[in-house]
Amino acid sequence: MFTGLVKEIGTIKTIKNISEGLEISVLCHDLITEIKTDDSVALDGVCQTVVSYGLNDFTVQTIGATLGKTTLGILKPGYKVNLELALKASDRLGGHMVQGHVNTTSKLQSIQKKGENYLLEFSLEDENRKYVINEGSISINGISLTVCSVSDFSHSFIVSIIPHSYHHTNLVNLSVGNLVNIEFDVISKYVENMLKYTNNNFTNSITNDWLSSKGF
Repeated sequence: MFTGLVKEIGTIKTIKNISEGLEISVLCHDLITEIKTDDSVALDGVCQTVVSYGLNDFTVQTIGATLGKTTLGILKPGYKVNLELALKASDRLGGHMVQGHVNTTSKLQSIQKKGENYLLEFSLEDENRKYVINEGSISINGISLTVCSVSDFSHSFIVSIIPHSYHHTNLVNLSVGNLVNIEFDVISKYVENMLKYTNNNFTNSITNDWLSSKGF
């Protein structure tokens, strides 16, 4: 479990093909003193297990299923990645509950400076619209952010980034058209599942009659 508060920007050192997927080594400085083998580390919001570490780098192995739904497969040496270690039970939950289980990727559609802040607009597929609400939480490249607005017309959503978050994460390196990792709020997914199944018989409970009974 993570909070979505990025602690350091790491640099991709090497990427090597392995039978299961990729072996990725990441250079970091501040967090390396806390990293040990088998620790969980979020790379751009993707929970990974440390398989080895050195004086200034650590290595993870990413399998094909993860590569298929995240941006880890398009990383190259020199790329900057957001890093966060797993949450301790005694830590403050400064962001929101982030699992490190990326749901999809999204394309950056626009960047607009508004005062001191930055408005970033990302694409939103129709099947994922139900997970995104105004003032709701969302994780983008492992960063806990609040949704400013959602547009059904343009199939997109907008987040507002304060200067500190923009310049102390890899959002500052994004260009229009780049892909980012998206994790929707886990609470919304649990609610969806509970509404879908009832009486332990896995019957879809959301029907036209049910909606009518609720005033829809």
